[in-house]
Amino acid sequence: MTHRILVVDDDPHIREVIRVALRKAGMSVTEARDGKDALARFAGERPDLIVLDIGMPEFDGLDVCREIRKSSDVPILFLSARDEEIDRILGLEIGGDDYVTKPFSPRELVARINVILRRLAPRAAGTIPKVLSRGQLSIDPEQHVASFAGTALHLTAIEFGILRTFLTRPVAVFKREQIMSAAYQLNIQVSDRTIDSHIRNIRAKLAAANCDNVIETVHGVGFKLGRCEKQA
Repeated sequence: MTHRILVVDDDPHIREVIRVALRKAGMSVTEARDGKDALARFAGERPDLIVLDIGMPEFDGLDVCREIRKSSDVPILFLSARDEEIDRILGLEIGGDDYVTKPFSPRELVARINVILRRLAPRAAGTIPKVLSRGQLSIDPEQHVASFAGTALHLTAIEFGILRTFLTRPVAVFKREQIMSAAYQLNIQVSDRTIDSHIRNIRAKLAAANCDNVIETVHGVGFKLGRCEKQA
């Protein structure tokens, strides 16, 4: 299946570099030059993933992400000309799946996109995993759906991967490095703060479903799955 990627950047040279790299990797590319154009293209094309520049004039990438997250969990990979932690953390907190700083390697960008897309791909026949559950939390890796007490959870691809990792070993304590490896699969370096942002987002989404014990912090070590039950 050919994946459809929406590339949003106000720099035509950057769009060209990404377009060439993605098409070489067998993907279909649609381009948008600004935030408003991006929303129109998204509504019309319904891409499988969005590569989204943060620093665009008027309607920037963060605004676009907030608007898209009102109706869709499509994976979003942010681009930014600055490697400022506040941009990176804010992008992840509002629903981004990953973050790449300019200047970037087109090869690394394609690798990161492939990691995210693989999280959404159905498993091959004969390797379909069973539904994973603990307490009132359950996820179906094959259908890529998650729910708590019957309420659907809208998770990004990385958030889904992290929860799946916890549910495969529900009593284990995971170090941040283990979570990084499970969530990203390739030898891609992400900071502890990036993982913390994903954990914080998962907790917030479960809290909205009346669960305050989905992931517990084990100080000095990492994280473990909680009871995953409704608040008393």
